[in-house]
This record gives sequence, C-alpha cells and structure tokens, in this order.
Amino acid sequence: MEMTLQHQDRLHYAEVYASDILELKNFFLQKFGLNKVNENYGVPFLLAKKQNKIVAFASLIITLTHQIDFVIYKNPDFTVREEEDFKIRAKDYCKRNSSENFRDPEQLKYNIQRMADWLNGSI
Repeated sequence: MEMTLQHQDRLHYAEVYASDILELKNFFLQKFGLNKVNENYGVPFLLAKKQNKIVAFASLIITLTHQIDFVIYKNPDFTVREEEDFKIRAKDYCKRNSSENFRDPEQLKYNIQRMADWLNGSI
C-alpha cells in the first residue's frame, strides 16, 4: 500500500484578529530587538502560519510620501517564493478591502498611533 505524505510545511493565510495582536507584537519586537512598538509596526491585517506558528505578517503603513502601503515582516527562513506568494495575497486583500485604514491615510496614521500607544501601555 502506497502512502501519500502530507506537507506539514505548507503555509496557511489568515486575517489578523485581536487575539493575534500580542503574538505579532512579540514577533515584531524580537525581529528588531526593540522594547516598544513604533509606527513601523503599522496595523497588521494578514498573517502566514506554518505548523500553527506565525512566520510572517503584513501590516499597513504610511510611506514617507504619505501614501498607504504595506510591509511584510517575516522569519529569516521564509523563502523568496513564500514571500512573493504572500505579497500577492496581501496586495489582493488590500484591493478588496474598503475600510478606512485601506483608503484614508489620515485615518490609518491615527490608528497606527493608537495601536502603538495601546501595545506600549499608553492607553
């Protein structure tokens, strides 16, 4: 009898929920060796998991030209191919989403600051 192996290293994508925020905060802080979240943390909206462990997340940010964009924070072992696929999914998610964070730079800027304040215990 032939046995088919399932790939346990397959990525699973999901929207970010409130229950994910503290894990994403720790991911961000460890990645950059920080003690507090800053505006670069942004507003996370999509994550990638491998074996139920977060390996990357996409977060909305404001660029230097005051435009809405996103950045992907990832583990070092996140492959180029995985990152390209995740980037495509994040772009598609952004195009389909009509909430103010995805359309209004001033609203996003405000929400990024509130997120950072909340995660740093300032609220």
